[in-house]
Amino acid sequence: MASGRDPSVIAALRAAVRGEVRAEEPLARYSTYRIGGPATLVLPSTAADLAAALGIVREHRLPWFALGLGSNVLLPDAGLDAIVIRLGKGLDSISNDAERWTLGAGLPAPLAARKTAQAGWSGLHLMVGVPGTVGGGVFMNAGCHGGQWSDTVTSVLAVNGAGETRSFDRSEIPFRYRASGLEGWIVLEARVTLSRGDPTDLAGEVARLFEWRQRGTPFNQACCGSVFKNPAASVRHEGRELRTAGQLIEAAGLKGAREGDAEISSMHANYFVNTGAARADQVRALIGRAREQVAARFGIVLEPEVKLIGPSGEYQTL
Repeated sequence: MASGRDPSVIAALRAAVRGEVRAEEPLARYSTYRIGGPATLVLPSTAADLAAALGIVREHRLPWFALGLGSNVLLPDAGLDAIVIRLGKGLDSISNDAERWTLGAGLPAPLAARKTAQAGWSGLHLMVGVPGTVGGGVFMNAGCHGGQWSDTVTSVLAVNGAGETRSFDRSEIPFRYRASGLEGWIVLEARVTLSRGDPTDLAGEVARLFEWRQRGTPFNQACCGSVFKNPAASVRHEGRELRTAGQLIEAAGLKGAREGDAEISSMHANYFVNTGAARADQVRALIGRAREQVAARFGIVLEPEVKLIGPSGEYQTL
C-alpha cells in the first residue's frame, strides 16, 4: 500500500496546499493522550486547501485520517501511513442569524459553548466541558450533562475522499448514542438551532458545568476523555445501581490499575491517563483488562468510546 510519508507525496502536497504540510510530524503533539508516532500532517488554511489535499490523496490512492483537537482517539506508536488532515485555524468560523448558528469544524467545542452562551443562546452551553472540535463532536455525536450534538444540529456540510461536498439535513443523519453515521466524510461546518436564554443565567450555568468537569475528572492530565460508552443495561451491586462505565470499572476494583505509565484514574474510573510516557499498546492492554474484568464480574461487555486507530487511519476493535 502507498504511504503518505513518501517524499514524492509530501512534495505534491506542498505544491498543492497553501497551508502547512509537515513531514514525519509526531502525532503525540496533536493528541490529548500525548501518544502517537510520526505521520505526514496537513494543516489546511481554507476549505479549498482541504479539497486540494484530498485531490492528492485520490491521485496517489492514499488513506487519509481527519483529526481535530485529538481527543477521543488513541493513535498508534508507530505513526500513520495515512495523510493526516488537521482541522483547526481557517476552518474555525462562527456566525449567527438569530437562533441559527453556523460553526466551522475546526472551532473548539468549549469555545462554541462559551460564545453562544455569552450571546444569550442555550443548547451548546452544555458542551463547555467536552474536549475536541465542533467537527469531531458532530462526527461522534459527543455530549455530556444530558445533552448531545444531535439535539441542536439542523444540517452538516461535509466532504468525502472522492471530493464530493454535500449538505446533510438533520433528517438524513442517522445520529445515535456517540455516533453520527457520517463515516467516510469530513465535517466542514455544522448548522445548529439554539434557544434564547439569559446571558447572566447561562454564564452561571457554564461556570458550574466547567467547575464540575474540573472537580470530577482528571481534567488536566493527558487522557482521551471517556474510554468506554455507558452501557444500555445497569446492574445491582452492594445495594446500589451501577449505571455508568466508570461505576462498573470502579466496582471491579480497577481504580489505580496500571500498564506501564497508563493508569485508570483514581478520580474517575472511565478516564485512563498517561502519567508520563505511556504507549498506545499499554493503553490498549489496560482497556482490554478493564473490559474483561467488568464482563467477568457483572456480565456487561463495555464498548469503547475512544477510537482505536490503525496504521492506515482505520478504526480498529480490541
